[in-house]
Amino acid sequence: MVESFDSQRSRYASLGVVESLPGALIDSIWLIIDLDLKGVIPLTNMLYFDLINNDGKVTVHFSQEISTVQMAIDLPFPYSTEYPSQVFAFDDGNKETILLPAEMFE
Repeated sequence: MVESFDSQRSRYASLGVVESLPGALIDSIWLIIDLDLKGVIPLTNMLYFDLINNDGKVTVHFSQEISTVQMAIDLPFPYSTEYPSQVFAFDDGNKETILLPAEMFE
């Protein structure tokens, strides 16, 4: 069985994500997957990340289906109301992509 979210696979961010989030925040989501989630809990191929305003800074809240495990990570980045409220990380077995919910079925 191949595990989801292997850091050796190609990783991408969708056009919508690149246009709406700074690169450092996108990179931070990959780091959260690699350092805080992978190997700690079993991961499905679809991860959910809510972007929350925490006193003007970004908090990333992780969840996934079929799991009660959730995690919130405070980041040092300023929060913007222009940020999407949620992004997904999807692993199709060959590549991994961070995308907006509306882009999931495009």
